[in-house]
Amino acid sequence: MSEEILINVTPQETRVAVMQMGVVQDLYIERSSHRGIAGNVYLGRVKRVLPGMQSAFIDIGLERSAFLHVGDIWENSRNEEPAKPIEKILSEGQDLLVQVIKEPIGSKGARLTTQLSFAGRLLVFLPQETHIGVSQRIEGSEQREALRSALQEALPAEHKGGYIIRTVAEACADSDFSNDIAYLDKLWHNLQIAAKTASAPEVLYQELDISLRVLRDFVGTSTTRILVDSRTSLKKLQEFAQSYHADALSLLEHYPGVRPLFDMHNIEEEIERALSKRVDLKSGGYLIIDQTEALTTIDVNTGGFVGLRNFDDTIFKTNLEATRVIARQLRLRNLGGIIICDFIDMDNPEHRDNVLEEFKKALARDHTRINVHNFSPLGLVEMTRKRTRESLAHVLCEPCPTCQGRGEVKTPQTVCYEILREIVREARQFEAREYRILASQQVIDLFLEEESQALAGLSDFIGRPISLLVESQYNQEQYDVILM
Repeated sequence: MSEEILINVTPQETRVAVMQMGVVQDLYIERSSHRGIAGNVYLGRVKRVLPGMQSAFIDIGLERSAFLHVGDIWENSRNEEPAKPIEKILSEGQDLLVQVIKEPIGSKGARLTTQLSFAGRLLVFLPQETHIGVSQRIEGSEQREALRSALQEALPAEHKGGYIIRTVAEACADSDFSNDIAYLDKLWHNLQIAAKTASAPEVLYQELDISLRVLRDFVGTSTTRILVDSRTSLKKLQEFAQSYHADALSLLEHYPGVRPLFDMHNIEEEIERALSKRVDLKSGGYLIIDQTEALTTIDVNTGGFVGLRNFDDTIFKTNLEATRVIARQLRLRNLGGIIICDFIDMDNPEHRDNVLEEFKKALARDHTRINVHNFSPLGLVEMTRKRTRESLAHVLCEPCPTCQGRGEVKTPQTVCYEILREIVREARQFEAREYRILASQQVIDLFLEEESQALAGLSDFIGRPISLLVESQYNQEQYDVILM
């Protein structure tokens, strides 16, 4: 299926949308003030070693120290001898070459590894390894061996380091490996030179910005056009393509339109929909997507879809449609971690198998690593999607200052009763001539109407007058009790 890549560039942020048949399939947003650090290599300093957790905190120059687990230390991943405990490998104050494998997310710091890897277009270079691996998505033993042999022939004599052949290499010419090898060798050479004069904490290598990563990672045989609305960025992309990805050069075009590029293709509307909890299905059903820190839940509902034949058929068709929409929403929203999909219950085992197979097929185009389990005894599909960067909602939004991210606010009646209890507490501790309530319009209106009798009763009980004052800047849950 043919793809178009649209790149919208402003001084503040770069946004990339991958389109198929006029529909957004993938969305990436990178802001100049908060550029991602996944893939960056740092000379860090061990700040604290925690034997009880078999982990260490590493200072890499960020606000929060980064986290390194013993299993992510290269020395322990070679399986040549029993793994050493972290206190035998690291000591406080030690300088260490580390790479970020997971962005800081929420209250958690970045996750690190000492096993370095650098991505090219066709290859991933592993400077500490010696083996040549092949992506699991490339099927067929003959094809895998042919690619491995082609890479070994392209490697210079006495070359050090290992490689993983990426999926995109399946359709490339053997000569293309040489460009990747030269690029990755130069990158590693420059990093080693920088490390000799660096003082921890210091960044030694920064991952490419999002527009260049698009050329490296997402342009394939199905890509028909890359539209860029910035001439400066277009020139930078053309220079990169000329030296590194010549096939992409002819695909790059400048978008000169007066109407914004993302407006022209209805991508702004798609972004708004990707921030909503509810996603409507064409059949009339809908999804409810709830993202929390621990996990994400996706609930499938038939909604207004009544089907044509019978109830089982209606459920089956809704679930089938939901599989494709869920896979797309995971990419658009960049949802990661543990994900629970609650499909509508199906009694027919064949229907369950078909839905699961269709779901795995829809997830196959995702560039992020995914593990999907079969239906659980409760009828849930449990899955994990590797989380390396913040989700779309976390990039574009922040917790509501009114509800503090709960998604709900206390009713005016609940707040009224809280205020009445607060006045009782204050009256027992302090002597005052009068108690004044400062609250939102909704709460004050309730005190003047339905709760007026309760307010008058409390005034009699404490033997002091209670006055009301609207504070227009307060939200529904805010209030103050002033002792006069």
